[in-house]
Amino acid sequence: MQPDFIPPQVRARLKDLQLTARQAAGMQGFGLHRSRSRGAGLEFAQYRAYEPGDELRQVDWKLYARSDRFFVREAERDSPLDLWLLIDTSASMSQEDGARPGWSRLDAAKALAACLIELALRQGDRFGIAAIGDGSLRMTGIGAGPRQRDRCLLELQGLKAAGTWPDEMRLRPLWEYVGPRTLVVSLSDAFDDEVARLAERLAAARREVLSVQILTAEERDFPFRGGHRFRDPETGEELLSDGDVVRGEFIARFAAARTALASRLAASGIRHVEYVMDEALDLPLRRLFSDKAGA
Repeated sequence: MQPDFIPPQVRARLKDLQLTARQAAGMQGFGLHRSRSRGAGLEFAQYRAYEPGDELRQVDWKLYARSDRFFVREAERDSPLDLWLLIDTSASMSQEDGARPGWSRLDAAKALAACLIELALRQGDRFGIAAIGDGSLRMTGIGAGPRQRDRCLLELQGLKAAGTWPDEMRLRPLWEYVGPRTLVVSLSDAFDDEVARLAERLAAARREVLSVQILTAEERDFPFRGGHRFRDPETGEELLSDGDVVRGEFIARFAAARTALASRLAASGIRHVEYVMDEALDLPLRRLFSDKAGA
């Protein structure tokens, strides 16, 4: 049975969203995204002189009447998008929120990935998954259509959170499969500096990168009172502290770290949003892809 990560009410709200890329896709096809390829399309791009073999229907006859020369109207072809979903599967993604036991950061990442796959499927785009964690990289090749969606959803179902972010050597296959002018969406808690570094390197290599940082409501609100044991899921390091005493300092430092990350990614042209796990699942997607999202 095909897994379904998208609640019905969220699926209904996805109908008014489109995946959009600021960069041109550069491929011919039938998707919804602007291409730098020129030809017979929907939106006017430029005129050029007529050449043998051009279709007569592309000739601008009004311009011919004024100039006594043949010019062809070129338009920008609509073109499919290549979407790669980078999913952090390191151990810290196993963290659950006290307000929603049984639902982890990785579960949220899977659900967000499923939403993005649904949008790509509807638009005729190609999509693939790269799961990064447990010291390794696991990739599902890019493709389009319902069979590719089913393949990716089954891959999502099998993902587990474990280990640490892999070293740069193990990430090398990304550069072979994630080509230029690709839309890359990173789904991570972004606590490891290597997550931001990978996003920066991809952006520098002309991949368009979007970042969704997945946070728990407890991290945002720090509701802990009295003595509490805090444990790092990746290192196992533990800290005993009084929640009431450290709340103010934690909230201030955590907010500063989030602001610093957003500024760092923005400096590389990376659109970055946060998703807190008590929010509507489609909210970060609306922040990225609504008409009012940053251009």
